[in-house]
Amino acid sequence: MDYKEIANLIANSRKVTPSKVYVKGRFSENDFAGAGFQAFGEGAFWVLIGDFEAIKAWMAGRGVKARIKDKFVDVSARYSALPLLDLTKVDARVELGAIIRTGAKIGKDCVIMMGAVINIGAVVGTKTMIDMNAVLGARATVGKNCHIGAGAVLAGVLEPPSRKPVVIGDRVLVGANAVVLEGVTVGKGSVVAAGAVVVRDVPPGVVVAGVPAEVIKSVSDIADQDKIKILDKLRGRRK
Repeated sequence: MDYKEIANLIANSRKVTPSKVYVKGRFSENDFAGAGFQAFGEGAFWVLIGDFEAIKAWMAGRGVKARIKDKFVDVSARYSALPLLDLTKVDARVELGAIIRTGAKIGKDCVIMMGAVINIGAVVGTKTMIDMNAVLGARATVGKNCHIGAGAVLAGVLEPPSRKPVVIGDRVLVGANAVVLEGVTVGKGSVVAAGAVVVRDVPPGVVVAGVPAEVIKSVSDIADQDKIKILDKLRGRRK
C-alpha cells in the first residue's frame, strides 16, 4: 500500500472501542443472539467481548439492565481505526507490551522488544531486532539482521505525507534514540550513532553521527568490531 491507500483505509474504517465486559447476572445464550458481540459463560457469570458501543446498547436494553447485578468494563482502546496484528501468525519473538498494527510484516526469527511500536505497512526483515520503545512509522522498511536501538524512530509516511518510506538496508545498526526522517535510505552495513538525526541518504558501510547526521568514518575503521556485532543466538525461538 502507498501512503494514500493507508490514509484512506484509516479514514474510512469503522472506528471501534474494543472491550471485555465481565457481567454478573443470570442469562442464557439466547439473551445474546444477534447482539453484535461475543459472549462466553453460563448461569450467573458472563464475559462479553467486542465493540463497547454494541455491548453498552445491549446492557441498556429492556429486560437486561435490571438483571445485571454487577459488571466490570475493560476497554483497551477508544474508537480505534485498525486492529492489532494477529500474533499467532508471526514466526518471531514478540515480547510483552509491543504494539504491532495490522498490515505490518514481521520476518522469521525477528525479536520485537517491550514497548516497541510498529505501524501499518511497516516491514521488518528476517532476524532483525527492534529494541525497547523503538517506533517504526507507517511503511518503514528494515532489512535483515539489523538492530534498531531503544527509543529510535523511523519516521512514517502519513503525516506529514511522503511517498517514499524510510528504508534500512541489511545488517544496519541504528543507535538508541536516533531518528531517521521520512524518505531516507540507510545503506547496507552502515551504523547510525545514538542520538543522530538522519535527514539524507546514508551510503553503505559507513558510520554517521550528529544532528544532522554526517559520515564520520567507515565501518571498517571501527577498532572494536564487537561493538557492532549482531548476535545470532538472541534471534529466533530456542528452547
